[in-house]
Amino acid sequence: MMKRNISEKMFLQREKKKKNKDDDDGHARIKNSRFLVTVNVLGSAGPLRFLANEDDLVGRVIGAALKIYARERRLPVLGSDSNCFLLYSANAGADALNAWDAIGSSGGRNFIICKKVVQPNMTEARSEMMSRKGKGIHGRWKAWLNKSLSLKI
Repeated sequence: MMKRNISEKMFLQREKKKKNKDDDDGHARIKNSRFLVTVNVLGSAGPLRFLANEDDLVGRVIGAALKIYARERRLPVLGSDSNCFLLYSANAGADALNAWDAIGSSGGRNFIICKKVVQPNMTEARSEMMSRKGKGIHGRWKAWLNKSLSLKI
């Protein structure tokens, strides 16, 4: 095995990188274009800025934004589950972006992230309490009606 000096090793590494950039046909590969994404978090002081590929999914961008947000120790604490958040385009309408779409397909670079609103489930105790309340009001109306009709007859 032949020993090589540092400059030869560097030259070989450069050649290897050049070779990897070209396809089998000798054509240069087209790189995914990256762009600067600005994400405003509702309730936070300022926007998050980071690079994303055009082909990255919206869900992945939400996850990256949450990681950066947590790494910077910003308040309020949001959590790390990207399924609990929606990403809106700051320039477009009020529709949230689909988590399975590419971020580049939205056409924008500025986004707003906010938590999904979760509707509370109706529990048995709550539904029972509401039904009792309804009977109580119904019973009161019935008593009042009977009392008022009996006085006039």
